[in-house]
Amino acid sequence: MAGHEETETHMPQSTHQQEEQKPQEERRASVFDLKLAELHAGDPLRWLRLGWTDFLQCPRIGLFYGLCFFLMGHALLAVFQAAPAYVLALSAGFLLMGPFLCLGLYDASRSLQQGRRPALRTSLVAWRPTLGTMAIFAGVLLILEMLWGRASLVVFAVTFNTMPSTENLLAQLVNPENIEFLITYTVVGGVFAGLIFVTSAISIPMILDRQVDAISAGLTSIRACLQNPGVMLWWGALITLLVVLAMLPLFLGLFVIGPVVGHATWHAYRQICPHAPPAPGSLPA
Repeated sequence: MAGHEETETHMPQSTHQQEEQKPQEERRASVFDLKLAELHAGDPLRWLRLGWTDFLQCPRIGLFYGLCFFLMGHALLAVFQAAPAYVLALSAGFLLMGPFLCLGLYDASRSLQQGRRPALRTSLVAWRPTLGTMAIFAGVLLILEMLWGRASLVVFAVTFNTMPSTENLLAQLVNPENIEFLITYTVVGGVFAGLIFVTSAISIPMILDRQVDAISAGLTSIRACLQNPGVMLWWGALITLLVVLAMLPLFLGLFVIGPVVGHATWHAYRQICPHAPPAPGSLPA
């Protein structure tokens, strides 16, 4: 009887200890526990090669999204004609918000990696399982874009007495007399561009693939850029250069460059966040 009573006395204590250990295990499972890969200078070019391969394997899907990019380019041109002060910020935002706009391309690349045949209809609804998280992250990017646009207006207002006309606008902006404007605009734009790129470099593919929350995805993207600053800067510059070149011949290059960069971004995410068997209490792989 005594032994039986002693056992009953210690059982609640053991249960209490387990309850204390459980929150500690949950606290240890955070986004910072996810190990990220070390990158090399040649990786961005390899991502582009893989993106080109994916584009060739599902050209109909790629050309559909390429058409979307083409139409957005002409919409950007319309903004330039109506409100030139906004066009630089919106064009840079268009380049750096590409990961969100390429959601269907990420889904197609994921299907190819998993040995499944990608379908356009499936790619168009790939956002459904993570609608709430995607909406939150899109809202954050929208706020940054609005701040960027407001900052652009301030720079224009401080530099010019009146808003410059669209006629010979480029000549007015590059005039040596406006060198202070060019420097200020570049610095302001660089700050917002860097912030958006660092936050969204791999966030949307990660949300799609692992269904993590928006904060975890954003922090992981920031970690990836801080861990590999040179490679990620090179990747961002390469994306910008390719898309700018694609926009020059009446935006026609976006039919191919847009989807290739989208597929390549998926492969960038997959290398930075390699899949591994999930450990107890860890983030889903």
